[in-house]
Amino acid sequence: MQRWYHRLSLSTMVSTWNLALSIFLTLSVYPIVSAWTSTPFNPPSYPLAVRTPYLSTWLPSGSGAALNDVWPQFWTGAITGWAGFLVVDGDAYSFLGDPDVSGAAFAKATQVSAEFTSTQSIFTLKAGSIEVTATFFSPIEPTDLVKQSIPFSYLSVSAASTDGLSHIVSVYTDISGEWLTSNDALTINWTTTATAAVITHQSQLETQTVYGESADRILQGSVYYSTENLAGTTYQTGQDIVVRAQFINNGVLSDTVDTNYRAVSDDWPVFALAHLLGDVTSTPQSVVFSIGQVRDPVIEYIQQDNTFEGRSYYFWSAYSTIAEVISDFLSDYSAALSRANSLDETLQAASASISSSYTDIVALSMRQTFGATELTISGSPGAWNTSDTLMFLKEISSDGNVNTVDVIMPAWPAFMYLNPALGKYLLLPLLQYQATGQYPNLYACHDMGASYPIANGHNLGNDEPMPIEESGNMLNMALDYTQRTGDTSLVTTYSSLFTQWADYLVANTLFPADQLATTDFDGALPNQTNLAIKGIIGIKAMSVILSTYLHDASSASTYNSTAESYLKTWQTFGISTDGSHLILEYGNETTEVLGYNLAMDALLGLDFMPASVKSLQSTWYENNMALYGFPIDSRTTYTSAQWMIWTGMTTSTSVQNGFIDAIRSWLSSGLTSTPFGDRFEDDTGANSGNEARPVVGGNLALLLL
Repeated sequence: MQRWYHRLSLSTMVSTWNLALSIFLTLSVYPIVSAWTSTPFNPPSYPLAVRTPYLSTWLPSGSGAALNDVWPQFWTGAITGWAGFLVVDGDAYSFLGDPDVSGAAFAKATQVSAEFTSTQSIFTLKAGSIEVTATFFSPIEPTDLVKQSIPFSYLSVSAASTDGLSHIVSVYTDISGEWLTSNDALTINWTTTATAAVITHQSQLETQTVYGESADRILQGSVYYSTENLAGTTYQTGQDIVVRAQFINNGVLSDTVDTNYRAVSDDWPVFALAHLLGDVTSTPQSVVFSIGQVRDPVIEYIQQDNTFEGRSYYFWSAYSTIAEVISDFLSDYSAALSRANSLDETLQAASASISSSYTDIVALSMRQTFGATELTISGSPGAWNTSDTLMFLKEISSDGNVNTVDVIMPAWPAFMYLNPALGKYLLLPLLQYQATGQYPNLYACHDMGASYPIANGHNLGNDEPMPIEESGNMLNMALDYTQRTGDTSLVTTYSSLFTQWADYLVANTLFPADQLATTDFDGALPNQTNLAIKGIIGIKAMSVILSTYLHDASSASTYNSTAESYLKTWQTFGISTDGSHLILEYGNETTEVLGYNLAMDALLGLDFMPASVKSLQSTWYENNMALYGFPIDSRTTYTSAQWMIWTGMTTSTSVQNGFIDAIRSWLSSGLTSTPFGDRFEDDTGANSGNEARPVVGGNLALLLL
């Protein structure tokens, strides 16, 4: 499929694209719709509390909404009621959410700035003579499995005087039952526990379903909203307008609980906490709240005999009660923030060596990537088995599968960059299951279960069929992990599986049958050039595994010879007859493709792909770029953020920067308010519906080089 900009001359195309890009980048720095400073830009959606597939709350801000203009939302768009007020010398201001409180007067604080980093979203607002800063902090603790597995997030609220005088300030926040469900008709119940150290509101659905989901919300477990019980701390549960009016009119809560358990929308029960800060001067005073969602068991995982085990969060290996978790989490805030700032700075420094635009993309990708995962262990209290650590990942917003291989693969760089062991924990559920022999197909399975959090395998072999895609992915990821860590446990323990998949690729990859690739939204297609090269590189990867780690030189030589022979044939069929570009499918000269699978060669350091192939493709991208990037292939005008970044591993620096700038331009365009969508129209920027997916972890691919 040819589009108008493919027929423009190179000079005209580059001039037009650069002008349009310049305009959009200008709008990103000086947004028309926002009256505040946005650093580095105003994204489609700010991560607020993003830690797990079910603790995933965002501020839809792409159109220019301030923190107190709209309600926070679950990634699906369902409201997760989160309100915040300040009382300053008797005058009330809202700073969080969009509450309407009859019988109580308040003004809206004025947002003056918004910022995001890899771990934090920070909003500063003006409430009279007080500057209030709300910091939403979702830790990423890649090397501390206990801390990384804790499904909690922070909200810190600080206040400081701006006029040189002191002011009496109180801070209030509440959450609603909407954190439990998108179905407001469901009945919930709750309790409040106040100790000398911590006050916690616990809420849950009255009727629960273990491992059950509805509208991507878990029907199991409890939400915990907590704060330290400092002097001047009060609490209250009850109807939203009653509780909020109590604070607005009095600056404190009543320390009372409503025990009339009811539906979420029946007089809208809320769970509120407040702090009387007292006299606030120019020195900021802060209070910290925590929000978490906990269930047990977390995952249902198939065993060798087709039975199932319930797996628990890794943090249980260090704690006996949720109260202990919450207390430690709150008291660790300062240290956690210091670690987070260090991580932010590390990522910023590394990505800035490529470009400032790349830094921004990396920062917006991090919480979304890790927020789709959960770290688990087997066992029971007193007998937890931390040597049996498995990480599970939800394919958010597309199919909802468990540990989808072609979702792990694009997300892979984030885990490899921060802690390669996490990659191992993601692959182990798939490897352990297929090693039992219960999966009947000769190729690698697509996922561990059709619906998160049930990892029940596919004993009938009826998972979404992507035989070359997933077999190549598993071989490439296994080699990458082994090369980066020196840990040979995967390739030795599961050598028979890797051999089986490599043999499947040898028999099937050069002329792929009509089948799906990771671009399954475009449907199946035979002889896909990009798919074939993934399989060929997978065969090459197997030769390296055998020669370097399994010390089987003879078998390694056979696979290597096959890969080299296939590569020569592939170049004959996969490159247009004029030698200008890769085609989507063999023999179809009018097609093109984003050759992101060439990046597997760079990822693994194979130096297998001829420089000429990379060069011609790089030139093709440069001459055929649209406003927001290059299309995934000729069947669509959709492009893909992470696959453009992957592709940039094998292009010229100018093309790599073109991809990066196009993605940043789209992110700052204001065209959508959903969490980072990884697939969008390359010309209009229309979002595909993919949102909040962990595949954006692939945006760190350039850091792996």
